[in-house]
Amino acid sequence: MIAYYVHHQGSGHVRRAAAIAAATRTPVVGLSSRPRPDGWAGEWVELPDDAGGAVEDVTAGGVLHWAPRRHPGLRMRMRAVSEVVARARLVVVDVSVEVSLLARLHGVPVVVLAQPGERTDRAHRLAYDLADRLLAPWPERPSDGWPAAWTAKTVHLGALSRFDGHPVPPPGDPRRVLVLWGSGGLDVSAADLAAAAAATPDRHWVVAGPPGSAGPPNLTWLGWVDDVWAELSGAGVVVTHAGQNALAEVAAARRPAVVVPQRRPHGEQEATGRALARAGVAVTAWPDPAQWPALLDRAGDGSAWTGWSTGDGAARAAAVLDELAS
Repeated sequence: MIAYYVHHQGSGHVRRAAAIAAATRTPVVGLSSRPRPDGWAGEWVELPDDAGGAVEDVTAGGVLHWAPRRHPGLRMRMRAVSEVVARARLVVVDVSVEVSLLARLHGVPVVVLAQPGERTDRAHRLAYDLADRLLAPWPERPSDGWPAAWTAKTVHLGALSRFDGHPVPPPGDPRRVLVLWGSGGLDVSAADLAAAAAATPDRHWVVAGPPGSAGPPNLTWLGWVDDVWAELSGAGVVVTHAGQNALAEVAAARRPAVVVPQRRPHGEQEATGRALARAGVAVTAWPDPAQWPALLDRAGDGSAWTGWSTGDGAARAAAVLDELAS
């Protein structure tokens, strides 16, 4: 059995876990604060919350990221994780330094889902150093500042999405701009989106994500949508944050994109944006409103996404996990 820890922030971690777990031969048990996702075939353990109430010394003197002293929720959470880890052949962690360490202290091999950005702080070094394998959901390119030992055990999967394997849709409406705005926290406001739409009156902007209401007549707030693939298929260009899951879904649809990195710890999205710009995959900027017409025209045809996503990332990840769990 493979134990698979899934971080609760945003939706990308759980979608990635579901895609990988569906491709494994070995049974997978999910562990997360999030509820069991639709379509998850195996066991799912919903973990106690470890963040409520008063907390102190959460980093254990800078060694960890989140281990508040004498926190009852953390104690129950780690006990629940240990009960699953004790019967596992392999533990996959996406993402938690503390769960990575706990699993290795049980003597169980650990696979860590790597993240872009600056990861050479003390806590990340601990998790990445102890990992038997690092899985990187982006194409193989040098990772700035990564130690050679990390690079040697990293498997670059390229972007992986629940939509991998779908036929690439024909070009969408060239005047339709789909905005993918996730749940992980945003720097760009509803007013910014309204200003961009107002500056491009010949385009119809539709926003999938947190609900809104303000804006010009050519701006539609869809709220959270169930069929993201249909929205991607109908779009002529996509404006999105630089989260790994959103980019993987845009890549699967091969849609031209304007990628707007949001502030995240360790510069995760900024690093991804720089990699996209270097690869010529997408335009990465949030300009003044007057610059939007030219920016959308420069977004290209989306074909460069083939270098970012090969379409078999989940299958390749599953093969690595099955081998290590055997």
